[in-house]
Amino acid sequence: MSNKDNSVALITGASSGIGLVTAKALQQAGYRVFGTSRKASASIAGITMLTCDVTDEASVKNTVAEVLKQAGRIDLLVNNAGIGLLGAAEESSTAQAQALFDVNVFGITRVTKAVLPTMRSQKQGRIVNISSVLGLIPSPYNALYAATKHAVEGYSESLDHELRTFGIRVVLVEPGFTRTSFEESLTRPDQPLAVYDSVRAGMAAFMRNGVNAGDAPEVVADTVLKAATAAAPRRRYTAGKQASQVRFLRRFLPEAMVDKSLRKFNNLPA
Repeated sequence: MSNKDNSVALITGASSGIGLVTAKALQQAGYRVFGTSRKASASIAGITMLTCDVTDEASVKNTVAEVLKQAGRIDLLVNNAGIGLLGAAEESSTAQAQALFDVNVFGITRVTKAVLPTMRSQKQGRIVNISSVLGLIPSPYNALYAATKHAVEGYSESLDHELRTFGIRVVLVEPGFTRTSFEESLTRPDQPLAVYDSVRAGMAAFMRNGVNAGDAPEVVADTVLKAATAAAPRRRYTAGKQASQVRFLRRFLPEAMVDKSLRKFNNLPA
């Protein structure tokens, strides 16, 4: 493992779950870590916590300025902040869909844009964007959430090509089910329709069981650390056995077989 003493990491959404465990892993690896949360949070075990709303451009700029004031540089950005939405695509208003994209997609673009001038002046930097296996495959009753992760994938791959000449690399980490409180804090549709009630309830139970049996957040944290420290980083890092299997199936199996497997996996009729 690379010794990252004196390197500075900024991770969004670091007050709990994957973000908190990852922040701790980075700190233990030698990074000076700044974490963010939407609400004020006390600093934890050597991690400096800052209040930042990734949907507010001024808040993002102020957070990055504070990190630079205290540390003078930013070597690693981990874009982890995100929210979920469980429900049929038809059940969400356009405003709700826009709010989801504002956090999961535009939140990443805001924070990334804010740190890039510093990374370019340093002539080096690493950006790790937390995606999902749902950035690779469709997910019924998670259509809008999956759409945000597909957007993150396209943005990250394209941005990586733009920034390599400046010594900056952009990589993706794609977790599967992970044992966090993510499922408990899922947003529910703001225009629910009775026709979807039973299947939506079944999908909620399916997700709950998946999370309970999922990978420990440390699996994702270890993957982020690998992506952050690799001398020649890959474009994508799947986190955990299930995520690796999903990536393999999507890449190598015929589309019809993937479609059939996905419906079976989600307990949907053929």
